[in-house]
Amino acid sequence: MTINNSEHQKQQRRRHFWERDFPKTVPEGRDLAALRVGLGRESGSVPAMWPYYTVLHAEGWITPKLRAEHAALALFAVHQQSQPRLMHKPDVGLGWAMANLRRSDKFSPEAVDRRFGAAATATSFTEVVAHLRGLVSQLRTLKPAQPLDYTRLLRDLCDWQDQERVHSVRRRWGSQYFTAGRDGQTPADQDSASAPA
Repeated sequence: MTINNSEHQKQQRRRHFWERDFPKTVPEGRDLAALRVGLGRESGSVPAMWPYYTVLHAEGWITPKLRAEHAALALFAVHQQSQPRLMHKPDVGLGWAMANLRRSDKFSPEAVDRRFGAAATATSFTEVVAHLRGLVSQLRTLKPAQPLDYTRLLRDLCDWQDQERVHSVRRRWGSQYFTAGRDGQTPADQDSASAPA
């Protein structure tokens, strides 16, 4: 089955930006620059970001999904900047990525514990995104840079805005962080082990 070019473009737009097929295996700098403009700005208010959203509403409503996607796009752009390989990697949850940061010799384990703890205990969406920005900046300094599952992060940020679900996000992050590497588990093993049956 062949897909014409316009159909392929439609399929690409429906996927999250970090899941798309990039001509050079990584997004172009101009795309990332457009997304970084959204840092600290209200969701949906940055025209340069509009082509990258999958959840815009015709009435301009700011939904939890739009807020989460806006944050994930901006964080991904910070993480991906100047990286030679894609920083989105399925099945690498935030807790796993932070555990790898903690094991590196770049930062002290106590400093990573403190910064990750501040993100996990944030009481507002704005606060958690601000902490994540700092953590993502640290992930990109590792050699090689530590990737992250941005689709999972987007779901976590959606759930962060729901008082009934935020606790499960914190538990997942903490479980990944403090059990990483036990019994030789990989991130995919850890995520499937923590998934509800």
